[in-house]
Amino acid sequence: MVPQERFNLKDTDLTIPSRGLGTFQVDPKAYPEGSVKDSVLNALRTGYRHIDTALGYGWGAVEREIGLAVRESLIPRKDIFLVTKLHNVFHRPEDVSVGINMSLKNLGMDYVDLYLMHFPYAYAATENYGTQRTDDDKPVIDVPLSRAYDQTWTAMEALVDDGKAKMIGVSNFSTPKLKRLLKVARIHPVVNQIELHPYFPQKGLVNYCRENGIHITAHCPLGGNVVPVLGARTGPGPLEDPIKAIAQKNGRTPGQVILCYLISLGVSVIPKSNHSKRIEENFDVLFDLDPADFEKIDSLMGVDGTLGLRTLDMTEYLGFNNFNELVEEP
Repeated sequence: MVPQERFNLKDTDLTIPSRGLGTFQVDPKAYPEGSVKDSVLNALRTGYRHIDTALGYGWGAVEREIGLAVRESLIPRKDIFLVTKLHNVFHRPEDVSVGINMSLKNLGMDYVDLYLMHFPYAYAATENYGTQRTDDDKPVIDVPLSRAYDQTWTAMEALVDDGKAKMIGVSNFSTPKLKRLLKVARIHPVVNQIELHPYFPQKGLVNYCRENGIHITAHCPLGGNVVPVLGARTGPGPLEDPIKAIAQKNGRTPGQVILCYLISLGVSVIPKSNHSKRIEENFDVLFDLDPADFEKIDSLMGVDGTLGLRTLDMTEYLGFNNFNELVEEP
C-alpha cells in the first residue's frame, strides 16, 4: 500500500501534491520574523511543491514571507501549488475580490492555484475589514451572512473566471453545508480542508466528500497543537501508542506513519513545522504501509470513527457548532 505523490481534482486537469507544508502559527509571537520564510524555503528545497496559508495567519504577514521564499527559491511559479483562504470578514459578495486581492498583493503573485473559503461563517466586519468583537474578545458573528455562504461561493466563482484562482474550494465545511453548496455551485468545490487524523477520522464526512468528487486535505494531520481558546482534546494525541509501536517496527517516526496512512486514504496532508529535520521527515512519507498496520490505525476510534475527538472545537468560542453533521448551524 504505497501512497500517491499527487491526486486528481474533479473537473480539472490540475492535480494537488499529496505532501504540503502548513503555515498556521498558533502563537505568531513565538516565532521570530523570517521564520516562516525560512521554513518554506527549506521545504521547497526539500522537494515540497504544495504550500498552504491564509490571509488570517498574521493578517497577511505569513503570506508575505511565503512570497519571499518562493521568489528566493527560484523554482518556477507554475511548479508550486499555492493555497490561501478567504477571511471571514470578506463574505459579502462584493468583498470577496477585496480579500483575494489583499492575499495576492501579500504574496506578490497574480494568481493562486487554490482559493478556499476558510470557514462557512462570517464575522461582522468593521469599516476597514477588522473583526467586531464582544466584550470578552470573541468575534461577533454575522448570522444572516453566515447562512448565505452560497452567495459568497458565487462571488468566488468569479475569481476563477478572472484568473485570480485556478480552482476554488472550502475549508471546515460539514456534510449538510456541502449538500446545500453542491446544489447551487456552478464551479465544483474541488477541496474541503478539514481537521483529520487517526484520533479524529471524520469517516462520514470523508465518505461523503469522496462520493461527491471533493478531495480532502487534512489540516492538523498530526493532531496539532491545541489552540488555547479552541482546545477540545485532552489526554494523548495521535503520536502516542499504538502508532508509536507501529513506527518503531517500521523504523519510522510516529508522524511519518500517520502521514503515510492519511495519504494512503487518498488525503493530502499539510503538517506545519518550523524545524528543518521535521520538515524533511514529514516529506519522506511515501512508503509501503503494511495493510495490518493500516487497519489498526484506521480502527483506533472504532470501525466507524465515532469515538474521535477534534483538536479544534469552536462551539464555545463561536456560540454554535459549525461542525454539526446533522443540521446546519448557525
